[in-house]
Amino acid sequence: MMASKKNKEIPEEISSLSFEKALSQLEDIVRQLEGGEKDLEESLDAYERGALLKAHCEDKLKKAQLRVEKISLSSNGEPELSPVEVD
Repeated sequence: MMASKKNKEIPEEISSLSFEKALSQLEDIVRQLEGGEKDLEESLDAYERGALLKAHCEDKLKKAQLRVEKISLSSNGEPELSPVEVD
């Protein structure tokens, strides 16, 4: 049985990329696919890589969101930190 794309592990060559580099590569792939610069097999390979890059970027954003803290004032006027609600 084939594993679904959602369960596919992201290869080290992609998971080691910074968010910015992964996003840049994803944007390049989208431009190439929209421009019809690749033949069918190359397009499919690029699409698969793009899906992995997208998943990596989403994971990086989710982790960043979890690190963001919300600053609020307590009842005595002191600042306090609390985690941001994550949907």
